[in-house]
Formats: sequence, structure tokens, C-alpha cells
Amino acid sequence: MRPARVLAQAQLVNSIGDGAFYVSSALFFSRVVGLSVLEIGVGLTVGWATGLLAGVPVGRLADRLGPRPVAIVAGLVTAVAIGAFLLVRDPVTFTLACCLYAAAQTGSGAARQALLAAVVAPAERTAVRARIQALGNAGIGVGAAVGGLALLVGTPAAFVAVFVLDALGFLAAALVLRRLPRGSHAPAAAPARSEVLRDGPYALVTLLQAVMLLYMPMLSVVAPLWIATRTAAPAWTVAGLFVVNTVGVVLLQVRAGRRVSDVASASRVVRRAGILLLAACGAFAAAALGASPWVAGAILLVAAVLQVGGEVLLSAGGWQLSFDLAPAGRQGQYQGFFAMASSVARAAGPLLLTGLVIGGGEGADDGRGFLGWLVLGVVFLVAGAATGPVARWAAHRSTACTNDRSCPA
Repeated sequence: MRPARVLAQAQLVNSIGDGAFYVSSALFFSRVVGLSVLEIGVGLTVGWATGLLAGVPVGRLADRLGPRPVAIVAGLVTAVAIGAFLLVRDPVTFTLACCLYAAAQTGSGAARQALLAAVVAPAERTAVRARIQALGNAGIGVGAAVGGLALLVGTPAAFVAVFVLDALGFLAAALVLRRLPRGSHAPAAAPARSEVLRDGPYALVTLLQAVMLLYMPMLSVVAPLWIATRTAAPAWTVAGLFVVNTVGVVLLQVRAGRRVSDVASASRVVRRAGILLLAACGAFAAAALGASPWVAGAILLVAAVLQVGGEVLLSAGGWQLSFDLAPAGRQGQYQGFFAMASSVARAAGPLLLTGLVIGGGEGADDGRGFLGWLVLGVVFLVAGAATGPVARWAAHRSTACTNDRSCPA
């Protein structure tokens, strides 16, 4: 079986459980376990901060031992972490379980990216990653429907079934990855130290990626609050936005991946992603001007389409840059470092963006919200435009490292 197909199957089987977990886990912790919103928020923040620290060490381990065994073990640890959530009884155990879960998830992502780089030809990596992403989103959509059934039933047993499903999904994914040949991805000469931590250009590319990835809390946190407090759109519009996002990624991600083949094309699509995300921010702001639910809903639909366009372009460009700018033999630690961008956006984004856009909450001055959306959009635009020059600098440095076997500061 082709390695790309194996990676896609692994992504699909664990994404179904993930979709159910994402939809229902917060209510499980609040209604069944009895944690407060603050306790859940603190636990998740501490957990993802831990995950932030795990990416590079796990990636470096993948460079030394090979990404296949590390990816398999990380999947097994993730399954254990999900099971540990069922044992949570207080904020302390919840936070510990979050730390284990986030570290395993971050490490698994780094190892799988390194594994993809090892078993897929360089010219095909972004296209393959796009297919995996599209298939994963489809799985999440199916899982979300399963999670919705658990919410509808509402019993503790229904929530437990979701967690069991997610854990089994990661176990199944680990078994699927065992189909990959053992010797096809053994590291040639893994470095004795984490060189990515001294690679300033790559770090700056990662920082710009983290800024661009603020679209994630924008969609999952800020947009729902904005819709509920500042627009005339009905509450179910929020669910509609997620449907548009899921379907859009499934339909468009592969096509976007075909546009990218090197650092130059990746920089172009990231720049275009910044433009589309700026337009999406403008549309979200304009939705507050719609006097009727239908007008507001139509504007929000436009915003959702613009956002998903920016998302798929950013994903394609980011994957290509993460692969091409990493020196040979160091994909694990570099992918682990690049994965930190997502963790940073998830950890810092909700607080930053709600303060910027929502401000005082319901009844606050809309002018501040409009300005907040504009500022956020300009941030996307600037980060997208800056990615190209920084990526060229990083590519020059990566070439120097390869040719001279040294990494100048």
C-alpha cells in the first residue's frame, strides 16, 4: 500500500473520534465532572503550554529513532490521555490530563509530519498533506455528528462512549501506521543538538505562521461571540459557519495544495491568504450593520467563504515552507518547532482577540468592534506579506547549512 494512503487512513480513523470529542468534551467536563468554566480554561491553557514545550524534543527524538516508531508511540499515549480524562475528578487531575493530552497531540503531529517528509517525495508532500487534511476534515464532520448525538442524549454514558471512540481511533491509527515499512524512513545522521532553536529565520517564519493561525480562535471563539452579541443573525448561524468551513476545506484544500511546489509559490499563496483573511474580517464587521437576520446571515456567509479561502491557502503555503526550509535529516525537530505556531495561536488567541474585537461584551460600542476587526485584518495582511521575504532569507540560510554543514547566526 502506498505510504500516502496509509497516512491518510491513519488521519481519517482518529479524526472521526476527534470530531466527536471536540463537540462534546467541554460539556462533559462541566456537566458530568462538575468543573467550572474558569477551571476548564486554566487547565486547557496550562495543557497547551505544555504541548508547546513538547514539540521540539519529540521531533528531535523522531530524527534520532525514526518518525514511524515515535508517531506510533505518540498515538498510543494520546489514547491513554483521552482515557485519563474519564478519571478526572478535580481541577488538578484535569490539568494533568490536559498536559499529557496536549504533549502527546503536539508530539504526534510533529512525528507524523516528519514521517510524511520521509516517505513522500519532496515534490508531492504538500499535495499529499492537502489530501490528508481534506480527509481529516471530512472525518471530523462525521465525528461532530456523533458528538451531537451524545449531546442530544445527554447521559454520562453517552459522553463516556465519545471518549472511548476517540481513544479507540488513536489506537487504530497507531496500528495503521505500523503498515509503513520499517527501514524506509530511518534517519541518516540525526544531530546531537536541537539546531532549530538557533535557526532565527525559521523561527521568524514560524512566528508569522502563528500570527496567521489566529484565524482559528477568530472562527471558533470571536465570531460566535460577535454573532451573538452584535448581529441580528440567529444563533444557529454559528453552526452554519462551521459547516461552511468543514465542507469548504474538504472541497478546496486539495486544489489549493496543487498551487504550491516551492518556497516562492508558497510565499505567494500565504500572501493571498492574508488578503482573503483581511476581507473576511471586514465582512464579519459589516455583519453588525445588517438590520434583518437574513441580511446579517448573508454577510456572515460571505465572511465564512472568504475565511475558508484564506485558511486553505495558508495551510498549503505553511506546509510547503515547513518542509522546504528544514535541513535534511532534521525534519522531526523542525516540524515539532513549526507545530508550536498552532499551539501559540490556540493558547494566546482567545484572550487577545476577544479583548480586541468584543471588548466590553454585549452592549459595548460597535465602533470599537469595527476597529478591532480592521486591526486584526491588517495584522493578517502584514503577516502574509512579510512571509515571503522572511522565507527567502530562511531558504538562503538552509542552503548555507546544507552546503557548508554549518548554520550561521
